[in-house]
Amino acid sequence: MFSDASNTELSVPIKEPAGESPSLSENTTLLDAEPETVAEATIDDTPEAVETPSETETPDIAISEDETKAALALAEDTFEEDTPAYDITENPKDGSDSADNTEASSTLDVTPDLPVAAPLEAPAQDDISPMAETKKPGFFARMTQGLQRSSSKLADGISSVFTKKKLDDDTLEELEDLLISSDLGASVAMRVCDNIRKDRFDKEVTDEEIKQALAQEITNVLKPREEILDLSDGPSPRVVLFVGVNGSGKTTTIGKIASKLSAQGANILLAAGDTFRAAAVEQLKVWAERANAGFLSRPDGADSAGLAYDAVKQATTENRDLVLIDTAGRLQNRTELMDELAKVVRAIRKIEPTAPHEVILVLDATVGQNALSQVEAFKHTAGVTGLVMTKLDGTAKGGVLVAIADKHALPIHFVGIGEKAEDLHPFSASAFANALVGLSDDVTKQ
Repeated sequence: MFSDASNTELSVPIKEPAGESPSLSENTTLLDAEPETVAEATIDDTPEAVETPSETETPDIAISEDETKAALALAEDTFEEDTPAYDITENPKDGSDSADNTEASSTLDVTPDLPVAAPLEAPAQDDISPMAETKKPGFFARMTQGLQRSSSKLADGISSVFTKKKLDDDTLEELEDLLISSDLGASVAMRVCDNIRKDRFDKEVTDEEIKQALAQEITNVLKPREEILDLSDGPSPRVVLFVGVNGSGKTTTIGKIASKLSAQGANILLAAGDTFRAAAVEQLKVWAERANAGFLSRPDGADSAGLAYDAVKQATTENRDLVLIDTAGRLQNRTELMDELAKVVRAIRKIEPTAPHEVILVLDATVGQNALSQVEAFKHTAGVTGLVMTKLDGTAKGGVLVAIADKHALPIHFVGIGEKAEDLHPFSASAFANALVGLSDDVTKQ
């Protein structure tokens, strides 16, 4: 919680009222007491020897003229040593003036020349809001940065392949090998090269032209799979089940989606169905608190199917709009674990026959071609309806999403290119394709 700076109490020094100075002896002259009435201006380290009586008063102790001049000289030297930064008036010419000036030097007259800090100047208009100065990178810039490792591999490969002026068979064969090694898949690679051959064979081309042609072909593959996750229609509560292998980022993805939906006013319940990993339960609980969402969990090792059943029942009782259910990570080749997932789906359908209304498979981009078999297995077991691909910022294998879209024809809802909630982006086929081949934002706008 932020504290209000306006409520901060400041402790300021309080001046003593004039006239309440320590009692004076009968022999104390008026000049001795006078500096107390202007306490702020008095310079404490001025030697007492400089305080000589005024011409109109008779001192109690007689001092000769020579002693007075010597005392004044000593006072001037001491003052200059103690306060070298001050701008003091020129030395007096006679004894009378020196007495007056010495008295003035020990009072307020020197204050204007003190090295007081200059008042703060109002900042220039451009400096008022540093956050406003630094513009947050746009979606394409963040996508390009996130896919930098994948795009570097592909873009550098294209530049090295297209060293000839004309497009020939050898160059196209090298391009096909490059696309396959970039995880786009053999089917996509062959189709892309065939289309480029039709339009540009035996013509002079540059690597930039090939990048643009390649981006267009990838966009053609991905565009039909670009689909926003719409949870506004259908029965209430709408049940969304998240599945995937260990470490794919399911829990984090659920939290990010919950934050986005909560910001739109959705009433959400998060269910921690990964009952085998305590850290996942705590992590989802934190996300629920951030999203101001309801939260349901069970002790470690509890039956995840029973939790899923309870989650749907509780969401119905509480009149929630959505219930997002996390599940334990499981390898697609572990039959017993996939059977447990099928049990979770059956439990949900006991209380709501049409549920789960969405089954989101969260894929880790770093696994590359292995993601293809994951999609196959989870489609068969849980009836996957859509995809989220995470960790695209940490791998050079981002091209596998193109192969998945081409083979399985599943909607792609989001891509993750960072840890923050705003780094989970609704999928854009053209932005992904352009960033993947390393095209700049200026080129994509042409």
